[in-house]
Amino acid sequence: MRFTQLFVPTLRDAPKDAEMVSHKLLLRGGFIRPLSSGVYSYLPLGLRVLNKISRILREEMERVGGAEMLMPSLFPKELLEESGRDKVDVLFTVKPQDYFLGFTHEEVITDIVRKDIQSYKQLPLLPYQIQTKFRNEPRPRGGLVRCREFLMLDAYSFDKDEAGNQLAYRNMKEAFGRMFTRCGLDSLSVEADSGAIGGSQSEEFMVLSADGEDTVLRCGKTGYAANAERCEAVPAPAEASDTVVPASESISTPGTSSIEAVSAFLGIPTTRLIKTLVFNAPDGQPVVVLVRGDRELNDAKLAKLLGGPSSLADAATVLRVTGAPLGFAGPVGLQVPVRMIADREVETVRDGVVGANTADTHLVHVQPGRDFPHPEYLDLRTAVAGDISPVDPEGRLETQRGIEVGHVFNFGTKYSKSMGATFSDENGATQLMLGGSYGVGVSRTMAAAIEQRHDDNGILWPISIAPFEVVIVLVWPKDDMQRQAAEDLYHELSVAGVDVLLDDREERPGVKFKEADLLGIPVKVVVGKGLAEGTLEVSLRRSSDQKEAVAAVEAASYVSELVSGLRAEVSL
Repeated sequence: MRFTQLFVPTLRDAPKDAEMVSHKLLLRGGFIRPLSSGVYSYLPLGLRVLNKISRILREEMERVGGAEMLMPSLFPKELLEESGRDKVDVLFTVKPQDYFLGFTHEEVITDIVRKDIQSYKQLPLLPYQIQTKFRNEPRPRGGLVRCREFLMLDAYSFDKDEAGNQLAYRNMKEAFGRMFTRCGLDSLSVEADSGAIGGSQSEEFMVLSADGEDTVLRCGKTGYAANAERCEAVPAPAEASDTVVPASESISTPGTSSIEAVSAFLGIPTTRLIKTLVFNAPDGQPVVVLVRGDRELNDAKLAKLLGGPSSLADAATVLRVTGAPLGFAGPVGLQVPVRMIADREVETVRDGVVGANTADTHLVHVQPGRDFPHPEYLDLRTAVAGDISPVDPEGRLETQRGIEVGHVFNFGTKYSKSMGATFSDENGATQLMLGGSYGVGVSRTMAAAIEQRHDDNGILWPISIAPFEVVIVLVWPKDDMQRQAAEDLYHELSVAGVDVLLDDREERPGVKFKEADLLGIPVKVVVGKGLAEGTLEVSLRRSSDQKEAVAAVEAASYVSELVSGLRAEVSL
């Protein structure tokens, strides 16, 4: 490809609203352009990267027996009503509100197989697609990291028994690992929450990045890793004490409706406070939830426990349940019988402080089990750095940030049961299919690669997904000798199967060099003044300060070998 035939509208500076490195560089390099919030056009260079990522994904899917297909993006509302996902908050509704835009395709593929699979002889099945998805994100961010419209690989396994279901899950997990390795990404598999997809087993593939939107908790001793939404929060053992906690008593705490305000007013650490939260459960009933004052309630854990997302109760409900205005609710002396659950750490609190269910008042010297009945103790809080590892009491968790690029789910019979996807087994009995779903964010992978691979001058693409493998910078196109040497090299490399870009623009050399670095093409060949001595300058983008003078007559073979070596670094 010749640069003069491309559309590459580079920018000197990134727009002020671009925060993440990948967003800035994709805009500056002319890979993408925004249409509206969270919606992007992929310009020629961006599409080339997407296509190369997609090719790798297709090759790995074929390796594990995947069969590519293409499903519609427009869903009839009735289909999602069958699975119960018609109320998912990220759905785009299409007027007159009887269609949705596809955010994932579990219902569509289940509808297909329930109509066309009748016998165990037709299983297992592993269909997949690379398709545009739509999610009504309230706050798109980071360019391609969190979009309203994005490109995704989604695969679905269907099996006749648990052994086959687990094998499909393992095969896809391994395939995803190979995909990201071949894309040049350093990824990490972590335990994850299944969210709206459902099921009891899921793992995410994270690309570690300081700007990542997900929190990853890792144990350096054991290698355990989990998303903060999923990571078990192990309470530290309660400190032994012979001190008798005095009887609880009310104390005036005017204007102290927050944990921090109560802590400051009483001069005690937040670890001695117990937060009392009232939620509306999915069944419409109120639930009282207790968490230690210095901890955060984990919404994903609560949703999993209660069978779906739950919202904080309004002031009227809090008053009805506790008798308290907002900010002063507590677990002692509730007005109505309700379910009470607490994080396991609450049980370790001694001489605690809770709301007194009266305005501007708290109770001090409170003991769970003595001053209020022991609630159900469950894992409800978000784990943090320094917590005990869930797999080794001697290990401690550390926190890192990451970008989710892939997710594997084993949802068993979740969709086949609700939608009636059955088959006849070897004995003629009707059985439910067991399934899993597996997704890779294709456009997000492009952004994640940049988050891991960039420098002050621009992108450092892995050769496997770079828009071009080699760029030939023709310094002076009007110089007949330089132009002919560049054309000859361009032709020889193209014939040798190298994906090469010839920068044949009538542009200042400095601009060409800066843009070559910005675009991140792995190998750069400069056809310039060195040609007078029979040499061309060759360098790698990742070490552009190390330049090699190569004889012009040997340049094609030299560059081809260089490209082969780079390809080998990301091949499996």
